[in-house]
Amino acid sequence: MTDTIIERDVMVAMRDGIRLATDIHRPARDGKPLPGTFPVLMERTPYGKSEVSRSECTRDDPQPRSRAEMAAMFVRRGYVVVYQDCRGRHGSQGSFTKYLDDGTDGYDTCAWIVKQPWCNGRIGTMGLSYAAHTQAALGCLDPPGLAAQVLDSGGFSDAFQGGIRQGGAFELKQATWAYKQGLIAAAGDPATRAKLQAEDIRAWFTRMPWAPGRSPVAASPEYEAYLFEQWSRGRFDAYWKQLGIYAKGWHASYANVPQVHMSSWYDPYPRTATENYLGLKAAGKGPLKLVLGPWTHGDRSVTFAGDTDFGPAATVDGSLAPDWREFRLRWFDRWLQGKDNGADRDATARLFVMGGGSGRRNAAGRLDHGGRWIEAADWPVPGTELQPWYLHADGALSPTRSAADEARRSYRYDPRDPVPSIGGTITSGEPVMIGGGFDQVERADFFGCRHPGRPLAERPDVLVFQTPVLTRPMTVIGPIQVKLWIASDAPDTDFTAKLVDVHPPTADFPAGFSLNVTDGILRCRYRDSWEEPRPLEPGRVVPITIDLFPTANMFLPGHRMRLDISSSNFPHFDLNPNSFEPEGLWSTMRVANNSVFVDASRPSHVVLPIVSL
Repeated sequence: MTDTIIERDVMVAMRDGIRLATDIHRPARDGKPLPGTFPVLMERTPYGKSEVSRSECTRDDPQPRSRAEMAAMFVRRGYVVVYQDCRGRHGSQGSFTKYLDDGTDGYDTCAWIVKQPWCNGRIGTMGLSYAAHTQAALGCLDPPGLAAQVLDSGGFSDAFQGGIRQGGAFELKQATWAYKQGLIAAAGDPATRAKLQAEDIRAWFTRMPWAPGRSPVAASPEYEAYLFEQWSRGRFDAYWKQLGIYAKGWHASYANVPQVHMSSWYDPYPRTATENYLGLKAAGKGPLKLVLGPWTHGDRSVTFAGDTDFGPAATVDGSLAPDWREFRLRWFDRWLQGKDNGADRDATARLFVMGGGSGRRNAAGRLDHGGRWIEAADWPVPGTELQPWYLHADGALSPTRSAADEARRSYRYDPRDPVPSIGGTITSGEPVMIGGGFDQVERADFFGCRHPGRPLAERPDVLVFQTPVLTRPMTVIGPIQVKLWIASDAPDTDFTAKLVDVHPPTADFPAGFSLNVTDGILRCRYRDSWEEPRPLEPGRVVPITIDLFPTANMFLPGHRMRLDISSSNFPHFDLNPNSFEPEGLWSTMRVANNSVFVDASRPSHVVLPIVSL
């Protein structure tokens, strides 16, 4: 029986002399390391190399396991396992700069590993979320020894368009993340920790705008500075093209190694996974595999997201592998140990198509939306047909263009009363917001809901466009674009779009269930250029495009497809004050009177990727 011996807090020197705390788990017997060399599995994390990882669980073993327990499992399979604290975190020296030091530090760590007498020269990287970002960052530099990767829910292809900002708007999960990490960082500073604990962060979200020195993280200047740095950088400039947050810029030079890119429909990173897959494929890298499930962030071993259940087949466990642990081991065994286990012959893309369930309430009280896995040779799915579906003045959504000479629908967007975020692609948002699939009805437990029980579709600032009741199934798989002709009396405003699967009424859901499928946002100052924002001319009609995150959903007969258009999705995204003031540093708010044009010469529409299954 192989045992494990652990060398804790080995301080590995980086190129600038900063040393990073590293734990090395090696195969042993009778308390002594086994002779010889082994392939290495590495995870780099800011969350504590010795801490329990919430994601290290499976369907049948739902209790999260410590990294030491996970390392022991990998060691028994013939690996050395390396866990490292990122720069400036836990046992590592230096200052923590979120995302931006992980490329060179990861490269230097790989260079150190391959020189060790226990390494056979082959390194596999793994990890969820930030630990996926660290993988992509080092992969961009093609470090020595890197031989395989499993990137789970992260690895920024372009943080400007997913994970930090999106469509010009700022994702406020960065604020809740900064607050929680500031608390952790202040563990040894009772005064600072007490100040942070005294803040009611939910109450802060009712007091926009914030400013440096007047925010929930003001007591932690390091985290407040990082928050406002990213919030105030609205232009797509050199900042956003840095190593660690823009893998797109390194696809051509990225390590040519076998990679799994994995995310989920209610995660912030399905766009990251698919863009990295496409860019690396075009650059001739790989082999590449793509896995996209129906979960929230990192929850691959549960069947639900929010109030929506996708059935027993929804997990990785029992569907794509015996469990999540064996999924990774199978990949690494193939590429680091040369085992002919068929991992290279798995389908290129394995996608979970949501929908097909009974629409009833299951035993856990969730909507039985159902779904199933499909396999595809590529992404987008070969044979996808891009169909325009047009918006009409009477609220219809159809494949037929409007014949009207002049038609519009208008509303008032007041940033003091934004449309609340009810689920979606949110993570790290607690205690202010959560992600997942929910009935789009206001509830007291969702931030900003002032009228519990009122459907969002009844708000005067939400435009609803929906199909008649479907008579045949329609399957949407892929990224979605909404192309609108709009006008506003404000110099800047946002437009949001949300695709909804409208379940019919049942005994369990007498009013039906309007399930959010995917959504997107555009800040209009960036309608023509991410680099050069410019104001709207009041009253002038202009075209805009809103990119929605990719998804996969089957709309069943008896359901409706619905598209909701508005100008806010808060607190998922920051408010647009409609004033064209600097991003993140504005001081005044005004109401915007916004219009969407739906006539023959300005045919606003959504482009749906339709797949025949």
